[in-house]
Amino acid sequence: MTPTLVALLAMAIGPIEQSARRGELPDLLIADFEGESYGNWKTTGRAFGPGPARGTLPNQMAVDGYKGKGLVNSFHHADASTGTLTSPAFTIERKFITFLIGGGKDQEKLRIDLLIDGKVVRASTGPNDQAGGSERLAQDGWDVGEWIGKSAVIQIVDLATGGWGHINVDQIVQTNREPRLPMTDAKREITIDKRYLNLPIKNGAPKRKTTILIDGRVVATNDIELADGAPDWWAFLDASAWNGKRITFRVDKLAEDSQALSAIEQSDSIKDADQLYREPLRGQFHFSSRRGWNNDPNGLVFFNGEYHLFYQHNPYGWGWGNMHWGHAVSRDMIHWQELGDVLAPDSLGPMFSGSAVVDWNNTSGFAKDGHAPLVLIYTAAGNPTTQCIAYSTDGRNFTKYAANPVVRQITDGNRDPKVIWHEATKKWVMVLYVGLNNTHTIHFFTSPDLRVWTLAGITEGGTMGKSAYLFECPDFFELPIDGDPSRKQWVLLAANTEYATGAFDGAAFKPRQARRPGQRGRGFYAPQTFSDIPSQDGRRIQIGWFQTATPGMPFNQSMSIPLELKLAATPDGPRMTWTPIKELKSLRVKSHKIAALTLEPTSANPLAGLDPELVELHAEFEPGDASEVAFTVRGASVVYDSKTQELIVNDLRAPAPLRDGRQRLTILRDRTGLEIFASDGQTYMPMPYLSKVGDRSFAVHAQGGAARIREIQVHELKSAWPQLEARPSSTRQD
Repeated sequence: MTPTLVALLAMAIGPIEQSARRGELPDLLIADFEGESYGNWKTTGRAFGPGPARGTLPNQMAVDGYKGKGLVNSFHHADASTGTLTSPAFTIERKFITFLIGGGKDQEKLRIDLLIDGKVVRASTGPNDQAGGSERLAQDGWDVGEWIGKSAVIQIVDLATGGWGHINVDQIVQTNREPRLPMTDAKREITIDKRYLNLPIKNGAPKRKTTILIDGRVVATNDIELADGAPDWWAFLDASAWNGKRITFRVDKLAEDSQALSAIEQSDSIKDADQLYREPLRGQFHFSSRRGWNNDPNGLVFFNGEYHLFYQHNPYGWGWGNMHWGHAVSRDMIHWQELGDVLAPDSLGPMFSGSAVVDWNNTSGFAKDGHAPLVLIYTAAGNPTTQCIAYSTDGRNFTKYAANPVVRQITDGNRDPKVIWHEATKKWVMVLYVGLNNTHTIHFFTSPDLRVWTLAGITEGGTMGKSAYLFECPDFFELPIDGDPSRKQWVLLAANTEYATGAFDGAAFKPRQARRPGQRGRGFYAPQTFSDIPSQDGRRIQIGWFQTATPGMPFNQSMSIPLELKLAATPDGPRMTWTPIKELKSLRVKSHKIAALTLEPTSANPLAGLDPELVELHAEFEPGDASEVAFTVRGASVVYDSKTQELIVNDLRAPAPLRDGRQRLTILRDRTGLEIFASDGQTYMPMPYLSKVGDRSFAVHAQGGAARIREIQVHELKSAWPQLEARPSSTRQD
């Protein structure tokens, strides 16, 4: 061997020997789960499937944080499945074993174990043990230096069923580098002397379990995407109830260099409050919460001269989780004032959907000083899942009933109580969704006092795994047909807005027409109608969850406009109609009227020159020879196909038959969506929709022949938020 070659080998070997002396031996991969199968790992049961998952499995929340394309995911066959996944034996050759882990938290039933001589010597579990949470995998690991040279086995265990009954694992590695594991139970002591704690939020960050304690007693627990560095936005927590007290703000895990705790600010105002309701994607006449996520409307009720809107709210995240009941009030259902959250998660679980009633006769005994109580009925989604109540006599301060729950778990799929007063039997009636024996059902309970409930009847709504009918968030009310009080029918409506009409005797609902189609658009779910609207008003008014995603904003989702419901007689039986409430007219600031005209394919655009940001458009027309009458409203396409008598909104079709040879069309356009009404309200098409930046185009055209336009009215609208004034039509806010 030549001296030169010896020197080159020495140069190459030297760093390896030095690394070995320093303990920097290369990592040893135990498993990365990138193959189509588990190889020589052994499975039992069904939970782990035939091989590694390629990310998210059907009906699972989005899984992220894993490495590469594959991972262990025991959500195969959903949470009810169980099993184990066991590695072949290997020799421990490094000081540490690291891995990525996510999924459910149950040290007994959901684990990754290290076994030596058949005994478990190390074990870890996932982060989630409550509804909500995140499917993100995070770094974890064990110090195994004392067993170097020993033979070991890794076993991943899923013996859990029910919510979060699965575990996710990836990238199991032996290493001599001490893993950078998060700090556990990081704490900050804060003496509360201002109203708010402003919390830094980073969308997509790991959800950390945050706990607030006073004198060692837990007063709040939430899963929050705390920002380790610069936040995307600031959530706020109203701490006024703890004024003068010293709290402990504890986080289960934080990165070693995290600035999340030190960044928490006390203030008498919400951070960046000057931007509230002025954000570019804030709906201007659709309610949305100041910060965080909202979904189902809950407890719609008229009380003490105000319309109350309670709703599912995550105050501390852009996505779903930490379910509270938010609260807003209005005198007209258009201008809303958000008051803050009234129900927070407690030992019985997160606060899921429900309803509200005014107990005018004080059957519950919750009245005080002659003031009738407002009673909230809600699902506590813990383990077990139960139905509970809370009450207030001022509509502002609520007390949870000390003897909760009032209805115990039937199955783990029982939720969303809607309660009404049934005058004929002088009893309260609760309609409750229950997933039972692979069937969607609505259970009917009755009560004399809102505290003690008796099962009275069950209505089936379809088999699970097939197209849902009467599935979750039920509503139940009576409507006259064509306004005739002598021809009333009961309506049982589900979250997807399909409904049945029929008779109700106070205990059993007997459908006459079942599975009627509801709204025909997209992004509208879990609607609820107001209770206790004064009889002289006589309207049945509904609000739904309008699924308007707002990327980049500190809030997400909104509510539909309030909708008046009626029953109309048709040859196919009574059908429900939806129309905007009359109070929306209060937002009109400028109107344009297009008189009757014949619209031909070569006609000039009669809407040219219009460019309002917020608009209410009414059109009445006879299609005539035209195959289509097409409207463009801020870039959104609304086309009437006269051959099929359908509306086509962007790419979605819905039946919209002519009435007396005419079509009467209403289009409401906000920043984040459209709501469209046709066929005298029998067709309702809500559509979340974001325009292209700067697109203010308005047009109406006929195709294939001439149409007779009887009238078009375009109303420019102002914002419903009190902080904002009407903008001139030339001002662009895209």
